[in-house]
Amino acid sequence: MDHVFGFMIFNDFSARDHQMAETAVGLGPAKGKDFRTANAMGPWLVTKDEIGDGSGLTMIARINGEEWSRGNSSEMHHSFARVIEHVSRDETVHPGEFFGSGTVGGGCGLELGRFLSPGDVVELEIEGLGVLRSHIAPERR
Repeated sequence: MDHVFGFMIFNDFSARDHQMAETAVGLGPAKGKDFRTANAMGPWLVTKDEIGDGSGLTMIARINGEEWSRGNSSEMHHSFARVIEHVSRDETVHPGEFFGSGTVGGGCGLELGRFLSPGDVVELEIEGLGVLRSHIAPERR
């Protein structure tokens, strides 16, 4: 954890229509996770000296103001320190790199059988880190 500068909220949106098509032919999520508006980060960076090691934080996911999910970072399968240890074993980690820790349990619409639609407002709130608010825009053709 000596190498961690701080924490922020990260939402790695998924294009499930693309992901399902890719999975059906034996590919990984590829384009279902890698598109122009796939990743949202913020609303700001909170330094480690302000928030500690990132454990024990309440996390809430809301869609259009309705709570879909609630969890706590103490329930993570792997600590941030363990994630960094694992990655740095076989890769060079450079200053300023960003690591996503994974989805909060029950925080994925697919797990809930619910999907986003154009016009929806997604809010991810993490205690001490703020609220990351994203608007789902209509699909561009």
